[in-house]
Order: sequence, then C-alpha cells, then structure tokens
Amino acid sequence: MQQFLTEKFLENELNHKGNFLEFRRDRVLLPNGKTATREYLRHPGAVAALPLLEDGTAVMVKQFRYPTGEAILEIPAGKLEAGEDPKACIIRELAEEIGYQPGKLIHLASTWTTPGFTNEIIHLYLATQLKVAPLERDPDEFLEIIRLSKTELWEYLNNGLILDGKTLLTVSMVEIKRLW
Repeated sequence: MQQFLTEKFLENELNHKGNFLEFRRDRVLLPNGKTATREYLRHPGAVAALPLLEDGTAVMVKQFRYPTGEAILEIPAGKLEAGEDPKACIIRELAEEIGYQPGKLIHLASTWTTPGFTNEIIHLYLATQLKVAPLERDPDEFLEIIRLSKTELWEYLNNGLILDGKTLLTVSMVEIKRLW
C-alpha cells in the first residue's frame, strides 16, 4: 500500500459491542501528521447467492429489514460465523432460507458493502443444480419465498423494485459472465 494513503491506528475512543456488530470510534494518524476520528462498524462478513432452478427460475426471498422499515425482495444471504468458510456459509443459508442445497456454486465476486462506515465484505455466488433440503429457519427469521423468471427479475430491477445492493450486483455479475 502506498504510504501517503495510509492512516495509522492510535487508539480506540469508544467501543460498543452488540451480538455480532461492533461500533468503533478510533483516533488515527493521517499521512500529513495530523489526527482524525474514524467511526465505523466491524462486521464478520457475509455471503449471498442467486439460486437458479433447472428451468432458469430465480429463487428470491422477501423479508422485513428493520433499518429500511420495509419488506424487501433480495437474494438469500447471511452472515459468516467466526472462522467459517464462505462456501459452507452459503450452503447453510440456502438450506435455512429457501430449502435448497446447491450442487454447484460459482463465486462471482467479493465486495466491500459500504467501506465508508463498515468493514463488511460479502462473497457473492451463483447457485445451480439445486436439490431440495430441509428448511430450518432461524427462530427470528420470517421470509416469503418468491420465484421469478429472468424476464421478471430484470423488470423488477429496471423498475426500481429491488434496491438491495448485493442483489443488484449479483444479478449483474451473472449477466456479465453470461451464466444465465
């Protein structure tokens, strides 16, 4: 990394630890020798996948997302447990959320979700060759499973009915790589 871009940690001024998120306020030394404060959320990382049935239908979920105040349509996703392999995590999440196990997973990309205030990285996949698996949702998880054709999904995206970044990027990556 280029030295003139690097900020160095000096001290942690505030640290609130939740169930899996940690809010931090750090003092840092800037490249010009001055100090500044950086506030951010530490996140364990996440995974998401666009699951496609044999007929090309996408399996999506609709769920209430408290920070948005709305039920939103998105691809299945979940957070990584400490030390968990992203592939193992997405296999678990697909079974928990939509009741399918992928026969094939293709890693599409990994991306920082919003690096201005969190270190969350999300690993994005295409899941195909789906087989029915036991549906074992977390007790605090309430989802509606929605199946969309490619045409329907693109209509939703083009009409602004899907605002979820991981979904937008994953569907775009599948299209760019000509995998659907």
